[in-house]
Amino acid sequence: MKKFKSLCTIALTTVLALGVVACGTDNPSGNTGSEAGKKKIVMGTSADYPPYEYHDTSKGGEVVGFDVDIAKSIADQLGYTLEVKDMDFNGLIPALQAGTVDFVMAGMTPTEERKQSVDFSDIYFEAKNTIVAKKGSKLATPESLSGKKVAVQLGSIQESAAKDMPGLNIVPLNKTGEIIQEIKAGRVDAAIIEDTVAKGFIEANKDLEFNMIPKTEEAGSAIAFPKNSDKTADFNKALKAMKDSGQIESMVKNWFEAK
Repeated sequence: MKKFKSLCTIALTTVLALGVVACGTDNPSGNTGSEAGKKKIVMGTSADYPPYEYHDTSKGGEVVGFDVDIAKSIADQLGYTLEVKDMDFNGLIPALQAGTVDFVMAGMTPTEERKQSVDFSDIYFEAKNTIVAKKGSKLATPESLSGKKVAVQLGSIQESAAKDMPGLNIVPLNKTGEIIQEIKAGRVDAAIIEDTVAKGFIEANKDLEFNMIPKTEEAGSAIAFPKNSDKTADFNKALKAMKDSGQIESMVKNWFEAK
């Protein structure tokens, strides 16, 4: 009888233990809040492009910005938790193709060349390119840049725009902050940078100025996905809802007008 009770006790203990393990598998973090049970989705970005995306030192280096706020809203609408991966801009499309990120937001323009490698969402914001140079340099037009060293971010739409301008000595660099420092140090004469990004750098560097470049055919920012992604349509619906509700307009005012 004692042996029978012991076997029952062992069996019951085993069942209870398995039950605890099984319950724990569904929620390994122990989080019983709204994040529990959500699938993770990974956004690739290049966090050197304020106000689109940058590291906020006041928040321990957290990546924040206009793109991040949009991505968080879409992830919430679609029932995902968002993870942001920072990398060099020219590594973003390869990361999509390799499957290390699910989508890319980095102020990226859907050029015909990029469309051969990835799919894009609808345009969610449009901006213009500018020429950034030292004050008094008289480098205000594409024609004035002929024969000059002009920095651009590697793999960016600005690099493509620079290649269409005759006579430029193009200097591709990885980070926008690095580009600004090269201008200030006199190692390059000017740079081509998007206006919303240029404004922030000009405010912080009073010895620099920027001038608008006439709009090209390819403009605007969109979300990039792997070819034939099943997420593109859902993201477009979420973007439309944000546009219709005025949420994106509110984010634009917050990040581009109030900064």
